[in-house]
Amino acid sequence: MGAKRRKLSNPLALAVMALLSERPMHPYQIAQTLRQRGKENSVKINFGSLYTVVQNLEKYGFVEVAEVQRQGNRPERTLYGLTSAGHEEMLEWMADLLAVPAPEFPLFETALSLMGVLPPDEVTSLLEDRLSALRVRAAGMRGVLEQLYETLPRLFVVETEFQLHMIEAEEAWIQGFLKEIGEGSLSGLDGWRTLHETGRPPAEWQELEHEQPLDIAGEGDRSRKP
Repeated sequence: MGAKRRKLSNPLALAVMALLSERPMHPYQIAQTLRQRGKENSVKINFGSLYTVVQNLEKYGFVEVAEVQRQGNRPERTLYGLTSAGHEEMLEWMADLLAVPAPEFPLFETALSLMGVLPPDEVTSLLEDRLSALRVRAAGMRGVLEQLYETLPRLFVVETEFQLHMIEAEEAWIQGFLKEIGEGSLSGLDGWRTLHETGRPPAEWQELEHEQPLDIAGEGDRSRKP
């Protein structure tokens, strides 16, 4: 079962609705609270676009003006609250994100899918650089988590835990991949080297172009008859 197509798809909109489910807030207060809670590491927060997100949420009836504050000669501050429709949308959207795996296209996966344009030795060097950077990042994140555990319930930092586990998983995969290249056990390695030694793909690669592509997603070619 796929996720429902939504009127708004920006994750920042979901973060805004989640905060407004606690209490009415001004857009600046929303941005400040998200940063105070460290959510800028999981949600791209831009103060300028935040106002647009709030306006779009109001347009679709998910938020509404709850109060307009005026203090002395200061400009009016409009506080927004979550509507019943917004509350329902927030719960459904959150359920979809947690339950339904969605296709994503990380840049590193894109690079891996096209890395054959570089020779194996160069790829090895570049991945070793990445591995070093990942280790530094993971060490820093472990330090941050230790500090957060002292002041916050674990519930509030689970996304940081997940990020750390993903980094550690990437480290482990790169280490294994580099080991296969070093040992010469990586399937296709000889053809990869041949490509860069001769400037031409090996014959066995050219033959693959005439074979049916592997259907990883399990969707198949819908144009074919059974």
